[in-house]
Amino acid sequence: MNARPRIQLTIAPELRHFVAPDRRDGPFPVTTDGASSLGHVVESVGVPLTEAGELLVDGRPEPVSRVPRAGECVEVRGVQRPQSVPGAPLRFLLDVHLGTLARRMRLLGIDAAYENQDIGDAALATLSAADRRVLLTRDRGLLRRRELWAGAYVYSDRPDEQLRDVLSRFAPQLAPWTRCSACNGLLVEAAKESVGERLEQGTRSTYDVFAQCTACQRVYWPGAHHARLEAIVADALREFAPLLGRRPKPAGPLSGPPDAGPAAP
Repeated sequence: MNARPRIQLTIAPELRHFVAPDRRDGPFPVTTDGASSLGHVVESVGVPLTEAGELLVDGRPEPVSRVPRAGECVEVRGVQRPQSVPGAPLRFLLDVHLGTLARRMRLLGIDAAYENQDIGDAALATLSAADRRVLLTRDRGLLRRRELWAGAYVYSDRPDEQLRDVLSRFAPQLAPWTRCSACNGLLVEAAKESVGERLEQGTRSTYDVFAQCTACQRVYWPGAHHARLEAIVADALREFAPLLGRRPKPAGPLSGPPDAGPAAP
């Protein structure tokens, strides 16, 4: 009976936290069944294929469908940044655990759908495929769903670092203050007279510039959280707009970062 093929696998440093601790220091042996593809082997050691970039076999690039042979050395590199995603425009879908990231992406004008209830892995993957959205998640198992259109692992559990990770990986077009942080709809300028009945008296007497979501009708104005939201936008533009070599789209109808109005739609 023939022995099962054995290969040497090397994982890029940025991907090593996906594999077992005893496999993180360098090349390690993997026994295959002689029929499984490179993609299957990579996933079997814990690395989601969404996070794997170029695969090198004995130094030569090979597709994920290639079946490795005994004695070969396979190197798994990380995804090249910024990552190219087929189709346009670039849109995202975030799972139930990434609500803060979703709101910050919307603040920057990025199309970021968000499920605030756990609808299940299968439904999320299907929705990603139906809407052609890149699914962002910290669930490795979700990224292995075959029906998934495109996905990415969110490496940090800190919102500031999560946002920087997404911006550096996908280089999305930024259009600050043009989207509703609550529902992802587009904002338009709104006259005080048209939204006055939705505002408390103190807000009506203090502010003159308003925007309204075209989807959920929520009202926004530059208010108490101005400095905090402005800092998020300024940091993103300072770090990523020059890197991308293009200017952000014009800001939305508000003169500054919006605060959500307290009135329900």
